[in-house]
Amino acid sequence: MPGTDFELVFDLAPVGLFVLRDRIFQRCNETFETMFGYGPQALVGASISVLYPSNEEFEHIGARGMQTMSDTGVYSDERIMKHRDGHLFWCHVSGRSLDRARPFECTVWMFEDMSAHRPVTAPLTPRERQIAQLLVAGKSTKHIARELSISPRTIDAHRGRLMRKLKVTSPTEMVTRLAGIS
Repeated sequence: MPGTDFELVFDLAPVGLFVLRDRIFQRCNETFETMFGYGPQALVGASISVLYPSNEEFEHIGARGMQTMSDTGVYSDERIMKHRDGHLFWCHVSGRSLDRARPFECTVWMFEDMSAHRPVTAPLTPRERQIAQLLVAGKSTKHIARELSISPRTIDAHRGRLMRKLKVTSPTEMVTRLAGIS
């Protein structure tokens, strides 16, 4: 069998794995390429920004990830990402930095497709996706407002629009739907 055991683990892992240098793909496994609809080696040399629904989300999540990786060396969240064909889907994401002093210089990431139990059921704006991500993470209106540097009233307005788009009648039902529990 060609390759070392470590190469086989990387290449055959049942979750998407990849290595970035300064947010540029260096290597991806087949599971990751298939998850996002790309052929072998198609992403090597490309920015990970191509997988985000918007540049705003790429920048916002990157800034949050940079801070957390500087502090701890690791980062994880659940977020909406974009397939090559344009459809959006939820992913669980975990990454680790080689060097906390330069957190994006070299990172290893794992992505897991969550769409089977958490489908994206309504078209959301980039801001609504940010708020949905933070709501699913259990963040309060005040925390979300602080993190996004907007007022709690603006967060409440977005929550109201999310509830209408998701056709739910309570905040609990909205978070449950976003989390894929119902």
